[in-house]
Formats: sequence, structure tokens, C-alpha cells
Amino acid sequence: MTITDPVATPARAADPAAEERPWQPTATYPQRPEDGGHTRLERFIDAMITMGQTGQVFGEHGIGKTSTFLSYIPEHYPDTEVVLVPAANLTPDDLLVNAPVRDAATGGLALRQLIMRQLRPGRRFVLLIDDSLQAGDTIQSQLMQVACNWTLGEHDLRELGCVGVFLTDNESLAETSARRSDLAVLDRMVTIRITANDTAWRYKLAERYPAWDLTEVFRIWAGLGPHLRHLMSPRTLQHVLDCAEAGFPLRWGLPLLNGARMELSEPTSKGEPGPDRTDEILDRLAAAVGAANPDSVPDPVRSVLRAAVRNRWAVLLQGPPGCGKTEITKQVVREETGRPPVYFSLPVTNMEDLCVPVPSPDGTLDVLLTRSLLGPEPKVLVWDEYNRPKDKATFAKLMEVTQEWTLAGRPIENLRAQVALQNPPYHLGRKLMVSANNVAQASRFTVSYEVLPEDIPANQWLIDTYGETAEVVLEWWKNDIDDEGRDWVTKRTLERLIKLHLVDQPLETGLIYLGEGEYAPIPLSGLEARLAGRRQVGIRELAADVDGWEARLAAAARAADEGTNDTDTVHQVFANAEVSQLRDHLDVVARLLRHLPPKLRATYLVGQTPEKQRVWVEAFAKVAELAKRG
Repeated sequence: MTITDPVATPARAADPAAEERPWQPTATYPQRPEDGGHTRLERFIDAMITMGQTGQVFGEHGIGKTSTFLSYIPEHYPDTEVVLVPAANLTPDDLLVNAPVRDAATGGLALRQLIMRQLRPGRRFVLLIDDSLQAGDTIQSQLMQVACNWTLGEHDLRELGCVGVFLTDNESLAETSARRSDLAVLDRMVTIRITANDTAWRYKLAERYPAWDLTEVFRIWAGLGPHLRHLMSPRTLQHVLDCAEAGFPLRWGLPLLNGARMELSEPTSKGEPGPDRTDEILDRLAAAVGAANPDSVPDPVRSVLRAAVRNRWAVLLQGPPGCGKTEITKQVVREETGRPPVYFSLPVTNMEDLCVPVPSPDGTLDVLLTRSLLGPEPKVLVWDEYNRPKDKATFAKLMEVTQEWTLAGRPIENLRAQVALQNPPYHLGRKLMVSANNVAQASRFTVSYEVLPEDIPANQWLIDTYGETAEVVLEWWKNDIDDEGRDWVTKRTLERLIKLHLVDQPLETGLIYLGEGEYAPIPLSGLEARLAGRRQVGIRELAADVDGWEARLAAAARAADEGTNDTDTVHQVFANAEVSQLRDHLDVVARLLRHLPPKLRATYLVGQTPEKQRVWVEAFAKVAELAKRG
């Protein structure tokens, strides 16, 4: 039997059924709904608080269970705080610990049970235990006491101001570690199973995009089958719409599940994957809000990182080893915030590197955050090697940070963005030692982008750092080896080759070593020849004989509309040149450019970074000047 103290009932302005939700007209809901906007979960919250009963809420991931508590209770119980405790990352000492304290009566030391500070907020509170089934066995025992009696150790939560206890989770065994089967526990709770139709996610999305009429979006979503609605949860739908608003491809809002982009397909009656409907569904959603759904955007990695900082997003970048993910992330964060990111490498990060529980003078158990997470300065968290965590406990902590933007229940001040960096499960036919994930974990990121080596402008950095030697090595990388060879020779490998040449060491030792005396299968004779000064055609060679090359191109243009081999050689040099190389030889580029076929010239302005487009615009302007001179 549960005894409810009437004094503990929080103040409300009116009867729950009659009270209206604070309303802001939007394009989707210009008028208040007839039911006042109240949902089944909200009515359940009201009832449990009034009854003084523990409420247990089950529902699929991403349907708005937690966010409903965090938004509804402050709105309708203004004197009440929500204390969110993510159970998945709790350790036995987080909630309760015995510590020696000085006894006021005797002056000696005595053991005292210290309770976590969040459970003594100094005002009425509702305790929300999120992901309650994902806690370990010891934590489950502590949560049983909380759920059954609203007590923890020697502490009565009602005396501390608790007016409601709720446990939430997804029952799917793919996402939880256990199911409650103890009747002594189950007999103490009121349990409700909900779907996306029982939360306020539609109203919240309408508030997030007030200028968009999302009626057709909701109609498209409701018309999907149950499996597709499970994949395209309201959380994922929000990410897709965020991408649409930012002008990104909508598929970037779909999570990367075990390294692969999640497909929107219904299983057949035999359990096999059905037709992939991803493009169809995303195109319909884009049309519904009047947004484009491009295949890509210029400079995609920088664009994603800048959008993350400006919109307070958590984003995931997945790319092969050595492609430059980490360095470009650090560079963009410095540009956007003026400070380096707060960097953690997961293989060497313990839970104690993030936070530890410590006794405090007021007799509570406080949480001490690492120094880099404190202070008012703008912060961007970078989780490198995200899918190579040192242990499950640390990874569980990240679930709270990436979803709730808190750590052990404490907000991280001025946290502007989070960037997770990881490798795919396979690269060049070899399995990498990375961990798997499920859709609930994967869907925490607003954007999940698969980085290609060409997405990151590391070539210009190599030239700026190592000069002419880097130009020679890059000419070899672009022109002398095939696509598979370039996959083996990452930007990190290129830098090693440059450094080895500068100290006169064998280049082969800079390739990836595969064991048993075997290196990556890349022929180096062409590179050695270039570095030895044997003649190869690059932009420097064009500049050294610009009159001769101009005469060859003019003759090629007269011989055929599409030119000759000389035309192809110059076009390949221009297409592979870096911005600094084009700018340094802009007059040469303009002289030769005017003799290239129009369809080749058009390619220099399509799909380029804004910086490279500006250089080509200047080059075409010089071509126009040369034409006027005759």
C-alpha cells in the first residue's frame, strides 16, 4: 500500500482535464486543437502525481517519452522540477554511498548514507528514471526500492520533496538488458504502453518549424507501415527536417546503423528486406515542406560542422582511417568558437575522466566534472573513435550527453555542439575493430555523414606545410595510381611519404604495413621518378612552357571539337590543381583555358568548393579580358 502525503501534491492552476496547453499559433496548428493539445501520456502523468503512485512507461525509441516529461511538467507544475536520472549510465555509487562524516553529537566519525545531490533540489520534484531496464543488477536493486517505497537507503524521497516517480524505457530486448519479472516489484507500479500517437511530438515539431505547414509531413508519416514508422521515429523525422531546413540532403538525417545508412524498406512476408523506399519517402517529405533534397552540398564536412555549431547539433562523421576527420573538425571548431574543442578519444577515456561522485559538505553526493567541461566559455565536444569505447560504462555515459546534453544530470554550460568521429566496420576489405550499435543509439545524431577522402581539403594543407615536395607527391597521387591505390594511400600516408623523402629514407616504409614483410600494394616507381626530377606534366611544367602549350591547344581546337590528347592533359592538370596552385599561375591558366572545349570549361564551376569557384571565376574574367585584346 502506498501512503500519499497530501502536502506533497504540487500546485496546479486548474483541473488537469480542463487546463489548456500554452499555445503559440503555427502554420500547422493556427488554431488550438479541440482537446487542448493534451496527450495520453500527459494525462497519465497528471494521474500518477495526483495518486502518488509510481508510473512505468514503455514505448519505442524516439517517440518523445522523455521530452514529454521535460516539457510538460515545468509548463503545468511551475513549482516542480524534473530530476532526470539516466539509468543506463549509473554506477552503484552514483545514487547512494556510505561515507565517514563527523557526528555533531559525539564529535567522532560515523558512517552516513549520502544521496545524490539531484535528489535534494530544495523544491518539489518529479523523479524520472530514464532507460530504467538498461541499468545493471546492483542499480536495479536500488531502483526497486525507489519505485516501490519512494525511498533510497535511509532517505525518504517524499521528505526531500518528491511528488512523483516514473520509470521509462523500450521493452525491446535489442535495446535493453533485462525485463522486470519480480512480482513484488511489478505489483507496486501503474504501467502504460504508449505509441507515438500518445505524445506531443507533432505539436513540438510544429513549434520547432512554425513557418512550415507540416500537415502533409504528418500524413506521409502516418501512411507508412509499422516497421517504417519504427525506423523513421519522430526523433529521426525531426533530424530529416533539420537537414531540409539547412539545405542538406535529407538522407543525412537517417542514422548510420552498424556503419551503413539505414534503409527505409518494409520486410516481405518471408522476412526478407523489401524494396528500398528511402529516396521516394524523403523526396515526398522535401516536397511537403517546399525544400530541396540535393544529392550533396559543396564542402560537405565543413558545412556539417558549421551547421552543428550554429544550430547546437550533435553530428556523426564516419570515414576511413587517415582521411583527416579529426584535424578538420578541430580547425572548424576553432574558426567558429575561437577555442579548441574539448577532445576525448574513447579508447583511452574512462568514466572517471568525465565525472566522479564525491561527498559534499552539505551531506549529499555531488558529481565532480572534469575541468574541461566547466566554465562559461563556448564548448564543442569531440568524441573521437566513437565506436571504439574503452568500456560499456563510458559509452553509456555518452548516451546521456548526446541525447540530453547533460552529464550525470548536470548541464554542461555553453555546450554549442557535439561531434562524434568514427571508422566504418570495414575498409579495403578488412574488418576494423569497432563496436556495433542499435537504432536507438544511432539515431541520437542530427546529421550522420559518411566522409569521403575527397571531402576534406587536406591537399592544400600539405602544400602549405611542405611546399614543392608536397606538390610533386600529390601530382603522383592524383595521376599515377588508380582509385583503389588512392584508398590505400591516405592523407596521413601522404604526409609520411613526404617526410621520408625529406630525410632521404626509403618510401616503402611509409606505406601501411600488413605483416609478414608485406606493405600496401602500391607501386612507388612513379613517385620516385617524380621526386628524382624526371619530367612529368603538372601546373609548374605548363607555366614553364606556356607559349608552347598554348600553341598545342590552339592546334587541338582546330583539329577537333573535343580537342586532342594535349587537351586532355591540360584539363586533367587543371582539374587536379589545388586553389593555391591555380591562384599562383592564374595568368597561365587563363591563357590556356580559352582554348579548351566549352563542356570541359563548364566542369570547373560545378561541384567545387566556394573558394575554388571564386578562383575559376577570376580565371574566366581574365579569359574575357584576353578576348577583348584579341
